[in-house]
Amino acid sequence: MLSADRTFPVIVVARQQETPEVVSLELALPDGGELPRWTPGAHIDIEVGAAGVRQYSLCGDPQDRRGWRVGVLLERDGRGGSRYLHQEAAPGSTLTVSLPRNNFALEEGRNYIFVAGGIGITPILPMIAAAQAEGATWTLHYGGRTRQSMAYLDEISAYGPRASVLPQEECGLLPLDDILATSDPTAQVYCCGPEALLAAVESAVGAADPQRLHLERFRPRTVDENSGPDRDFTVKIASTGATIRVGENQSIVDALEDAGITVETSCREGTCASCETPVIEGEVCHRDSVLSASEREQSVSIMLCVSRARSDLLVLDL
Repeated sequence: MLSADRTFPVIVVARQQETPEVVSLELALPDGGELPRWTPGAHIDIEVGAAGVRQYSLCGDPQDRRGWRVGVLLERDGRGGSRYLHQEAAPGSTLTVSLPRNNFALEEGRNYIFVAGGIGITPILPMIAAAQAEGATWTLHYGGRTRQSMAYLDEISAYGPRASVLPQEECGLLPLDDILATSDPTAQVYCCGPEALLAAVESAVGAADPQRLHLERFRPRTVDENSGPDRDFTVKIASTGATIRVGENQSIVDALEDAGITVETSCREGTCASCETPVIEGEVCHRDSVLSASEREQSVSIMLCVSRARSDLLVLDL
């Protein structure tokens, strides 16, 4: 569930069918006032009825304080969140949303490579606009199953040859080796899309220069088999000295809640970072899909919903 002190209602003011399976929703405050600020790469949480809460990237103009836009792919075999929005989010309806959160921020730079697959184009759209406005050098490589399944093609075509649209049925898989071989080796690489694409980009770029690679996952990454079996451990709350035992089949979030300690959380699968908490002492077994390899190595924070402790004691800055 969303934390009540950071949620608010918005009205669906417009709905646009972008493709047979992607719909854009334009959101505004009920009183028409200014929405909270956001930056390219940010997402919001949206309550989706009985399906709980889902995260959607903001894909409109960050300078537009009167309206937000999200793109929603209908996942027919999903858990019901996208189906709820496709069926229930009509103009005039009310949704409960969170403040924007950004785990995929566009770093300042002069050269960018943007790679998007399918609905992964949504966080990339405002990044492209920002890079263009700053006069940076950039290219977009946008793949999808078919041209008909790829959303926002009209907006993308306005950028001309910098933006390559490469449907798989026409061009095959995105030619990552060619893209990287003909690009500035210092360019920042931003990628969002299905796991197979993320893994391919991570393999092509991450091993050689992980600092210039930025990924966003819509689904949790596969748990590393080397992370070991789950085991009991103790969590200590630095502010009070309270200790809580976490069982082998229990998440830290659940153990804390059982002890009466409320932690803000949303996705409960390690993708939204709402439960990210500083670590003061202890060794973390990271299982999230947000932290980079270097951030995991530094181990200064933990996603309480999925990650665990390798050590017997984990001291949290709570």
